[in-house]
Amino acid sequence: MNHIQARFSRITGTGSYLPPRRLTNDDLAAQLAADGIETSDQWIVERTGIRARHFAEPDVGSSDLAVEAAKRALAAANRSAGDIDLIIVATSTPDMVFPSDACIVQAKLGAHGCPAFDVQAVCSGFVYALAVADSMIKTGAASKALVIGAEVFSRILDFKDRTTCVLFGDGAGAVVLEASNEPGILASELHADGRHVGILCVPGTVSGGRVFGDPLLKMDGQAVFKLAVGVLENVARSVLAKASRADADIDWLIPHQANIRIMQSTAKKLKLPMEKLIVTVDEHGNTSAASIPLALDQAVRSGKIRPGDTVMLEGVGGGFTWGAVLLDF
Repeated sequence: MNHIQARFSRITGTGSYLPPRRLTNDDLAAQLAADGIETSDQWIVERTGIRARHFAEPDVGSSDLAVEAAKRALAAANRSAGDIDLIIVATSTPDMVFPSDACIVQAKLGAHGCPAFDVQAVCSGFVYALAVADSMIKTGAASKALVIGAEVFSRILDFKDRTTCVLFGDGAGAVVLEASNEPGILASELHADGRHVGILCVPGTVSGGRVFGDPLLKMDGQAVFKLAVGVLENVARSVLAKASRADADIDWLIPHQANIRIMQSTAKKLKLPMEKLIVTVDEHGNTSAASIPLALDQAVRSGKIRPGDTVMLEGVGGGFTWGAVLLDF
């Protein structure tokens, strides 16, 4: 009887990119004050943990940020664009209604012919995209995938609403995920509950050449917070159980970088010391689908995350979507 070799997927390279324009809370407060909107560095830091964020220039799209992050991930994996046989981009702010950012990125990288598509799960998008790529590699549909999270949320912010416009930033993060005989991604789990569509959404679209509805972000912060903390703990425990691991086996927790309070609450529920929590929200703000791969790349390049470490990635976002991936790096 022939023995069939098990097929797994592992991250072999990470990359990220932030647009050069950095706005501190004081910069943003001055900008808002010109329109009669009051806020301050202290007000923002106390509620969110955010001190600065990066905004892309008007002529820079999410695909441009994605390409830069992708190039860095490819270099880290010692791969060329031609080696890639799957591209998935997680984004809520694509360059166009269609085609997908993934197809635009594919063209800019020169990686022609492989399947390329976007995943839209807002802030959970990267976790969704990574789980899909892992599944495709395990089934043999792909061998070397480029998985990217890229956003330009600055384009959909209401700068008359100080409770939301101070939260978000632009950026991109990417990983190269390759087929392996050794487990890398240990377990994943994805969820959504469409009953909560209204608590975090951009309730507008293009119709007849005009904007139909409201094209700016709306959020019920308290409702999001309440849901987020509960679902993130549950999905993390479920993924640990699937992988036959315990809380104590987690070397690093990389949650979606939305709000320091949500992140700290999640770590406490998993009985993890705060030193094991990767935090970039202070400098990046909430970059939606880009936040987890941005934080992952920064932690890898700073030497925090090392080969052999066990890492929990988890995200929660509009939809309402949530999910987690446990991996050995």
